[in-house]
Amino acid sequence: MATGGLPTLEGARVRLRPARRRDVAALLPIRRTPEVYARWRGGADLVAAIEADLDEPGSTPYVIELAGRVVGWIQWSAEDEPDYRHADIDLYVDPAVQGRGVGEDAVRTLARHLIEALGHHRLEIDPAADNRAAIRCYAKVGFRPVGIRRRSERGPDGSWHDALLMDLLAEELLD
Repeated sequence: MATGGLPTLEGARVRLRPARRRDVAALLPIRRTPEVYARWRGGADLVAAIEADLDEPGSTPYVIELAGRVVGWIQWSAEDEPDYRHADIDLYVDPAVQGRGVGEDAVRTLARHLIEALGHHRLEIDPAADNRAAIRCYAKVGFRPVGIRRRSERGPDGSWHDALLMDLLAEELLD
């Protein structure tokens, strides 16, 4: 995982900084919470899962910091084929800080960077279709529902669940 040259991004409440190996210890208890574990990739070895996320080809990982403490993870990847160019965002936030605008600020901060600094005209995010809190959060940033991706992701229990594909056009980003 190369983090050299990645900028640290400052939001209204949060700071997004490139994720590093030393962040695994702070991310582990967050990934172990039932709320995050049930919606994010689980697995028998969560340390290995977090390390795999750090090394995922084509993904740019950041940690979400609130008041200097790691409270979550956000990453983006891009489809660079010129005729289909867009960026995808994925994240999880410690349940202890949910409901305080942390996720909203993290998504808005990364979206602004992807649009303004990297020139993306469209972004996608795909929360679990039953994750109402995440869907509300992303809508506050300007993401709109596109449609249901049926049985698109396998949960930690092995069952398939639906996701809601949402997208955001650059001019729809809300402050």
